[in-house]
Order: sequence, then structure tokens, then C-alpha cells
Amino acid sequence: MSWGAFAAVFVAFFLTHSIPVRPAVKARLTDRVGPRGFGWGYSALSLAMLTLLIWSAGQAPHLLLWPQAPWQRHVVQAGMLVVCLILAFTIARPNPFSFGGARNEQFDPAQPGIIRWTRHPVLLALALWAGLHLLPNGDLAHLLLFGVLGGFAVVGRALIDRRKRRALGVTRWQALFAAKQRAPLLQPPGSWGMSLARLLLGLASYLVLLWAHPVIIGVPAL
Repeated sequence: MSWGAFAAVFVAFFLTHSIPVRPAVKARLTDRVGPRGFGWGYSALSLAMLTLLIWSAGQAPHLLLWPQAPWQRHVVQAGMLVVCLILAFTIARPNPFSFGGARNEQFDPAQPGIIRWTRHPVLLALALWAGLHLLPNGDLAHLLLFGVLGGFAVVGRALIDRRKRRALGVTRWQALFAAKQRAPLLQPPGSWGMSLARLLLGLASYLVLLWAHPVIIGVPAL
């Protein structure tokens, strides 16, 4: 794959991520397939484009910038467990401050869970994923891949903050933020059963990633 083709996949990745969530486009799509259909469709499209982008980085011209060391793989293996747990305790739970939430009207700032630590846990997971994978992938194509995606995750927090303030109203957003900041950093979960289920889901997702990595990416994770 040439550098031009790799750049084209990059452009397609960002277009498919940005256009569907523009307010006018999202409203039309939601009217046709419903909020749940939009959420599942957008998630499937995002995952497919991310897989294509990662594959494309592996097919781009190889220009080595630093060699791989065994300790780098160990750091990635440990860090990806954290990423999986963050996502497991984030997806499909109320979060009016960011995307990836569900039933946001049911958000309880007195029991914010992981939202007490970060308003954007999905973006945090993306930034960690990108930063971790920079370590053992020292070629130019992967530096561009993980560097850009990690930067997108960091910059995206401010963009989503502005969008959510506008959608909720500044007064409502600030009230929710102040209320969740008053919650303890560590507190017992609202449901031990649900927390255990999410913990098991995170561990299972991690094991699936270890198994699927050589199948999808072509490189063993262990």
C-alpha cells in the first residue's frame, strides 16, 4: 500500500466518524433508524473503519524509527487490561458529559462511578490504547496512526465539552459537573451485581482481544 492510499484511508476514517454525528445528519439518521439503531450502526461503522485503518498501517511502507523491546509488549499487555476495564465500566451507562452513554436522563451525580474520575472515559481509553501501542510499533506508519488517534482523543475532550454544554445548557452542565465533583472519589457501587458483571465483561473482553489480535491484526499479542 502506498502512502497516498494510507492517507486516503485516514481521511475516510475521520469522515465516517465526523459526518454522522453532525447534528443535522444525526437527527435525520435517528429519525429513520431510531436512537438505538443509530448507536449500534455508528459503533459498527467506527469499529470497521478502525480495523481497516490499523490494517492499512501494517500495509504501508515500513520505515523503522526505533526497535521493539520485550518490555514494551509487557507494558501493552498490562495497560490493555486497564483499557478493557475502563470501557466495561463505561459503555451503556449514563454519562451526560460525553458520548458512549445511555439513558443520560438517569445520571445520578451522587453515584457517578467512573465519571467521577473522568468525564470522557471512552476518550481516555482511546488515548491509553494509542499511547500504549506506540511503544512496540516504532515505524513511521504506526507512529502516524497511534499519534494522530491519541491526539484526537486528547483534543476531542474540549470539542465534546463545548457540544454538551450547548446541548444541555451551560447552567445545567455546570450544575451536573459541580454535583458529581462533590461525590467521593471512592464509594461503594450502586449495584454490586452489575459491577461484578461489568468486571467479568472487561476481563472477558481482554481475553477475546488476546485471542483475536493475531487473527485480525496479524501479530500475536503474547
